Amino acid sequence: MVRILVVDDDPDFCEITRTVLEREGYEVRAAASGEQALSQMRSDPPDLVILDVMMRSVLDGLDLSDRMQTDPSLKKIPIIMVSSIASSQYAGMFPTDAYLPVDAWISKPVSPQTLLEQVRRYLPG
Repeated sequence: MVRILVVDDDPDFCEITRTVLEREGYEVRAAASGEQALSQMRSDPPDLVILDVMMRSVLDGLDLSDRMQTDPSLKKIPIIMVSSIASSQYAGMFPTDAYLPVDAWISKPVSPQTLLEQVRRYLPG
């Protein structure tokens, strides 16, 4: 079974995303911070990560994606970044000219159809 890790500090987003993905037969786990996600991934790597930018710190998600890239056991896991930072007061803090180690970017709110299209696109196999 394909395992997806949803990393977001918003429990409503996690639950809605879990419902959408489980209906399609995916196994879904959740983490509320980059640190929690890193711990889960190191013990049981997922097939794909759906990652928020703003959690414990404004750029927590970017920090996690950078850390995944430097870990040989995690660097090949696809990352779909999902965030509302572009429409937030923190938009200016986002490094628009930097390389972002993510495979796809989706702005919140996310439609179930868009989410599923991206998940299918980046899953292994």
